[in-house]
Amino acid sequence: MKKFILTWYPVILAFICLLYSVGLGLYGMTEEANYSAHWPATILLFAIAIRQRRTS
Repeated sequence: MKKFILTWYPVILAFICLLYSVGLGLYGMTEEANYSAHWPATILLFAIAIRQRRTS
C-alpha cells in the first residue's frame, strides 16, 4: 500500500483538487471554481518534471 501511495500520490491529490473545484462550481462559487480548476494540471505537471529530474 505504501508503494502504491508513493507512486500515485500526484494523481490522487489532483483528483481531490478536481472534486474540490467541481464542488465549488456546484455550490455556485464559479470564480473560486475557475481558480482551483488549474490546480490538478499544475500538480501533475510538477510531478512529471520532478520525476524526470530524479537520477535514481
